[in-house]
Amino acid sequence: MLGLRGFPDVQGGVEKHTEQLCTRLVNLGCQVEVVVRSPSQPVENGRFWRGIRFTRIWAPKSSGLEAVVHTFLGVLYAAVKRPDILHIQAIGPALFAPLARLLGLNVVVTHHGPDYDREKWGRFARSVLQLGEYCGMRFSHRSIAISNVIRELVREKHHVKCDLIHNGVVIPEIPRTARTLAEFGLEPGRYILMVSRLVEEKRHLDLIEAFSRAQLHGWKLAIVGGSDHPDDYEQKVISTAAKVPRVVLTGFQKGQKLQELFAHAGLFVLPSTHEGLPIAMLEALSYGLPVVASNIPANVEVGLDAESYFPVGDVGALAIAIQQHARPIEDVTDRAFVRHWVGEKYDWHRIAEQTIRVYRSIISPQHVVSSLNDVGSPGLSDQAITMQAFSYGFSDGVIAGGYRAEDASSMDVAVRKPSAVAVERVA
Repeated sequence: MLGLRGFPDVQGGVEKHTEQLCTRLVNLGCQVEVVVRSPSQPVENGRFWRGIRFTRIWAPKSSGLEAVVHTFLGVLYAAVKRPDILHIQAIGPALFAPLARLLGLNVVVTHHGPDYDREKWGRFARSVLQLGEYCGMRFSHRSIAISNVIRELVREKHHVKCDLIHNGVVIPEIPRTARTLAEFGLEPGRYILMVSRLVEEKRHLDLIEAFSRAQLHGWKLAIVGGSDHPDDYEQKVISTAAKVPRVVLTGFQKGQKLQELFAHAGLFVLPSTHEGLPIAMLEALSYGLPVVASNIPANVEVGLDAESYFPVGDVGALAIAIQQHARPIEDVTDRAFVRHWVGEKYDWHRIAEQTIRVYRSIISPQHVVSSLNDVGSPGLSDQAITMQAFSYGFSDGVIAGGYRAEDASSMDVAVRKPSAVAVERVA
């Protein structure tokens, strides 16, 4: 896996996606190695976690260089290790898909969204990201999109087919404890929650202004998350929040603390201008929370009712939506229904099976074609598949020996557990 910073407990949607995917791949019999960025990966995570092997490679502490340098080094590492599959996450790291192909690697790229649309990037950086998208979609053996919006973008811009495999979500146990709320002065069911990195496209300033206008008696706004690299936007959010009563900035939270903040919120809000398929929103729904989100295509694709969306950037409409949805959650049945719905629609186990199907199509395309009509196929139980996992921030693309599935999520996924499917043989 190449293209993420690391995991567990590392901030970022790509990081959360890869953590959940790799865990399920191991459960299905894969040997998984993830190459992580040494400055971002906590030392206490160790070399092995839940059957996943971590390899730390240096990366500079620069938002413009860390992914590029780390990915380049990671591809060279993969060329030495010779995995069966090199899976690259996100379009930035996908810039090196042609190099990986030149070195004889089987490449899969996952497109997590058009990062060049993010407001933080200048003209040069956007051009590099667009080139990365082109390289990832054109030079990978197979490519994966985490939403239909992204898949259609790939079709229209690059005229290639792309597998649709959504993000997923884990349905958690609802914690009964609420110690974290006391730490931040929050009351169960009486605060609005936003969880994201402090980056401009998330539109924290819109939410703070809308919360101020909404004038919700007894409610607070809790913004959870931090900045990967301290910048002017982070300082602007901090200074603006300090001027508005009842706005709480918790910083980056993880584990039990984050679970408690999700579990006891009264409303989750995501006002962003850019998303792939928002994992934070799926997590909020996994706790049964009501959600208000901007009406960008990626958010709409999640499938909430129309009243849950507001025009992106319209602070007045957001304030009204908050007023309409901010109320204590009393109907346990409704909450249970939401949890069941999102768990069925965005199941990580099924997503991992679909991903393995993509891997198999590259290594043994004839088997994949025949197995679509043969549920009893023994799979590749006698053949080891190796895959290399690298932590950067790219997209994952796989070349399937001339075979591309238009939509992996619509396939008959009757995948038998392989005896040795690996993301890098760790002998």
